[in-house]
Amino acid sequence: MKLLTMVAGVLTLAVAYGQEKPIMSEQAFKNVRVLKGIPVDQFMATMGFFSASLGETCTDCHSAESGGSWEKYADDNPRKETARRMIGMMNAINKTYFGGKREITCYSCHRGVERPDVTPNLADLYGPPPSKEPDELRQPAGKAASADQILDKYIQAIGGAERLAKLTSFAAKGTYQGYQDEKYPVDVFAKAPDQISTVVHTAAGDSATTYDGRTGWIAGPVAERPVPLLELTGGDLAGAKLDAAIWFPAQIKQALTGWRSASSRSIDGHDMQMIQGTNDGRYPVNLYFDSKSGLLARVVRYDESPIGLNPTQIDYADYRDVDGVRMPYRVITTWLDGRATTEFTEIKPNVPIDAAKFSRPAQ
Repeated sequence: MKLLTMVAGVLTLAVAYGQEKPIMSEQAFKNVRVLKGIPVDQFMATMGFFSASLGETCTDCHSAESGGSWEKYADDNPRKETARRMIGMMNAINKTYFGGKREITCYSCHRGVERPDVTPNLADLYGPPPSKEPDELRQPAGKAASADQILDKYIQAIGGAERLAKLTSFAAKGTYQGYQDEKYPVDVFAKAPDQISTVVHTAAGDSATTYDGRTGWIAGPVAERPVPLLELTGGDLAGAKLDAAIWFPAQIKQALTGWRSASSRSIDGHDMQMIQGTNDGRYPVNLYFDSKSGLLARVVRYDESPIGLNPTQIDYADYRDVDGVRMPYRVITTWLDGRATTEFTEIKPNVPIDAAKFSRPAQ
């Protein structure tokens, strides 16, 4: 009964604020003491940052009972109290020694373990250095191909500007599989230049992610989500806009600003050319194109949180011809506390799509 009351309260807030004012963390959840005044999507991303930094699951820091009750996540325990103190310590270090600029995060010390290492590891010192994803805008690479040249090659590789201009919508079917989860049917509806809706049909009910060209939402069954309807804000909203625009590449150059050619690297044994753009002039969006085929293989973007940047990586593969345009039939999305694979069985281009598909999901 208490859980139903909490959910009803969250739904009431969602109705009351709608698009004008996203729900804040302390409005949606009980016993929020430190991470107040931030939208719920940013609050949940921060939980993911904790999980990735310490290499632990949600119930490791909360309680075993919270696995079956959203309300139990509000209960205090020594680990939550430690986390609150650690946030204060991190903020104090950044304020005292770095003028308030975020130079230290949870990950700086923990690096995926509960207790920070204090002794150097020789295997780390003399083993192959791990590749690091750029999380800042780089200076343009010397004699490398320009971003315009790489994007133009990509446009040609997937069908050319003339054919892309004729792609105005599509409807796709396939399967969606979360990390260590079973496969579920999925429907994707998209309309140029940047509207998209993804509906996963789970055993507990439909879960939808929708972007209407201006506003985005995530909605799902009460049993699977602490907040049934979540409005996207900040970097999540900008990311949804970019993800939608990438399906209609004729607009890709306008999707970001500050384009630059950054570097080259290998992904799964394939040589890649990496270029960067930006949504806000602060953080990069890294795009990797296969040097041989010219096809887009990976996008990495970042979202702000109170304790650090949250990366999202999207891999595109299995390109097939769809009415003269090559489109990826496999998309893998990876974020700090999850991974999902979408595999399409069919993509139907230029079909009529009801505008309601892109509206705010029903509660």
